[in-house]
Amino acid sequence: MSATRQSLASRFQKFVGLETKAGLASPDAALFELFGALPSASGIRVTPLTAMTCAPVACAVNAISQAIGQLPIHVYQRGADGSKVRAPEHPVSRLLHSEPNPWTPASKFKEELVRDALLYRHGGFAEIVRVDGGKPFELIRINPETTPVTVGMSQDGPVYSVQESGKARPIDRQNILHLPSPSLSGMGLAHDAREAIGLLLVLERHANQLFANSARPSSILTVKGTGSVPPSADMLAKIKNAWLAAFGNGKSGGAAVLPSEVDWKPVTLSSVDAEFLSTFRFYIEQVSRHFRVPPHILYELGRATWGNSEEMNQQFLDGTLMHWISAFEGEVRLKLFDREERDTFYAEFLTDGFVRANYSARMEGLSKGIAARLINPNEARAVLNMPPYVGGDEFFNPHVQTAAVAS
Repeated sequence: MSATRQSLASRFQKFVGLETKAGLASPDAALFELFGALPSASGIRVTPLTAMTCAPVACAVNAISQAIGQLPIHVYQRGADGSKVRAPEHPVSRLLHSEPNPWTPASKFKEELVRDALLYRHGGFAEIVRVDGGKPFELIRINPETTPVTVGMSQDGPVYSVQESGKARPIDRQNILHLPSPSLSGMGLAHDAREAIGLLLVLERHANQLFANSARPSSILTVKGTGSVPPSADMLAKIKNAWLAAFGNGKSGGAAVLPSEVDWKPVTLSSVDAEFLSTFRFYIEQVSRHFRVPPHILYELGRATWGNSEEMNQQFLDGTLMHWISAFEGEVRLKLFDREERDTFYAEFLTDGFVRANYSARMEGLSKGIAARLINPNEARAVLNMPPYVGGDEFFNPHVQTAAVAS
């Protein structure tokens, strides 16, 4: 028996109480670690699926994955002079820009791959199907819920295997597109943020119970007995029924007629209930820290203004999306282009859609660069992902000179 199997068997023995007295009533935390569901202090077992039932987590995951899915990615060919032109005829361009396989559009493929990387322990995976001596033909996402991927390490690099029908099928590392999880613990972001997620789920349940009664808890009726004789159960039932008949089931505004020995005392909201929104807001910020998403993306707009909303969008691109863009581009370069192609061809995301709010400032900066002869018009057009034009390589100041454009 291998060391891994021995460790697995020992943990299951420990779980059922063969090595300790802990049984099903108090299972060992190591068992939950095996399945990526360590308990949180709130008592909720946080898994990738339960994490997505938490609204702030779902918002963070969807904001990142859907943004990456909407960004177009093109294949470029680098010229000897450093210029770049799109290469739509390259087979990788079809896989990334239009359809990675006959049943999945490119936007959905990128979105699902990033979502898996955000939630699951080992990240997101896609198998590369090759034809004609190694040319990539299809990219097929591997669902981590139904076909988990095991990642190991050897002297030659990472080793991948897929669990299918109870059997492990090894995959060569060059044939698998791997978008790793950014989790520092190696257990996935859902695991790292389990305390904040668990408490948010508890707060949501508390809010449901609180507002199910119109945000007003029940009152207390104190019935006094006669002398040392306590009130009978029949008397208590009659008083309760009379009270509910006048004020129960959403009734309000009526007059309560109570015996002289009955005192009524309303139960007000506690300080914990009064600070509910502040507590909820704090843990939304905790989720934003774990997923590296600005709070305004989670619709926590306490510090957002009309003046800084554009800068916040730029922050989302620079501080959040660029990590995933770089990771995606790097993995594509390593797995979908062979060694001879990497010096000439590369894939790049087009992020212009996220800087449209600063378009005027961007154009002003490029115009000043051209006027100062720091860049030429074609270099500015390359920044805007526009093709060059004849005569655009000349350095001139359009404010004091006239460019000689060849016909």
